Amino acid sequence: MNLTIVGTGYVGLVAGTGFANLGNRVICLDNDEVKIAALLRGELTIYEPGLEEIFKRTLKSGRLLFTPDTKKAVCESDVIFICVGTPTNHLQEADLMAVENVAALIGRFMNGYKVVVNKSTVPVGTAELVKNIIKANQEKAIDFDVVSNPEFLREGAAVKDFENPERIIIGTDSKKAEEIMTSLYRSVARTGRPIMITDVKSAEIIKYAGNAMLATRISFMNQLSHLCDKTGADIKDVSRGIGLDSRIGPRFLHAGVGYGGSCFPKDVRALISTLKKCGCDADLFEAVHRINEKQKTVVVEKLKSVLPIDGSTIAIWGLSFKPKTDDIREAPSLKIIEELKSLGARINAFDPVAIENARKVLEDVIFFDDPYETLRGCDALIVATEWDEFRNPDMKAVKSLLKKPVIVDGRNIYDPKEMKRLGFTYVGIGRQ
Repeated sequence: MNLTIVGTGYVGLVAGTGFANLGNRVICLDNDEVKIAALLRGELTIYEPGLEEIFKRTLKSGRLLFTPDTKKAVCESDVIFICVGTPTNHLQEADLMAVENVAALIGRFMNGYKVVVNKSTVPVGTAELVKNIIKANQEKAIDFDVVSNPEFLREGAAVKDFENPERIIIGTDSKKAEEIMTSLYRSVARTGRPIMITDVKSAEIIKYAGNAMLATRISFMNQLSHLCDKTGADIKDVSRGIGLDSRIGPRFLHAGVGYGGSCFPKDVRALISTLKKCGCDADLFEAVHRINEKQKTVVVEKLKSVLPIDGSTIAIWGLSFKPKTDDIREAPSLKIIEELKSLGARINAFDPVAIENARKVLEDVIFFDDPYETLRGCDALIVATEWDEFRNPDMKAVKSLLKKPVIVDGRNIYDPKEMKRLGFTYVGIGRQ
């Protein structure tokens, strides 16, 4: 099948490479000519485990193509995936400008029947908006269908998620579009991993509902962590205890410094906005968002309790919003660093892959290529991202390099009793 993927970010590159790997001819379209040139040279513009090998193989095979030429991409495709960004605007809504611009160009260059797929995370009603924009920009009436096909790719595990999806949601009222989309996805569907056909609006809500539910679980545990701090309970034991209930399960029940990234924060805000526009209460999701934003700097408050921050040098391990990605969008580390700087601290920072992205947004921070060198002469260490290489460091070296043996564990990756036995002043989240 001939596909066009509009947008070469995390979703677009993974989906485009994945579909090409399944034997389709895929054109990836982007208006950033510098990025397109890099991709044509075989240079990946994102970090995603497992993607590079498939990317280079499909690029070499000729099944994966890159172009800034919108007319070529639209005319030569049967299915067009819209995978552009939908960031939060000044009204805390999903900014659909990029989606609207793509829809207009599709209408302008459409030369035959197409299935236009909204894969970007968009509010309910966007498919109808895209449909109307395409029609308004056609020189003559050409048949097409707009489908909602939300993505469920986790950064750091996106290749695995594409190849072995838990579910594939296809929102459409068209039998023709349903047959085309089902045929396209049949090779990645698995027993117990169903292709679920819904109406368009239900598919649009499913994506937001899923992310909001997971965000709610995280904020739920973070709020409980404060009770554990006050009473001497252990949030990890609480997490395990409720996670053993089959109705609840263990995932996304870990207290820490909050969620970040390109999905949860903006999707919760967009859902709040949509609920209010439709005359619905959004109290629960407003609380989820408020708790999360406050949680991002809880480690600073904890550090204040054991160390005067003004004039101190603080080491930060982890800059990406989660492990196995270089994405720093809305990462808790950014807010932590800015708060520490405002209180007079100097910052040393390390991350295995996200330093270059961090350099673009953080000033007056010294970046290191080695986690241990980051610690030398520092008054304390804050762990902001739970990278595997931080889980079992040489604690004797850590203690000797720090000026003061203070660790604030924002991800609860160390055992409090062991750390105290080793002579550290250790502070976790909801743990004693």
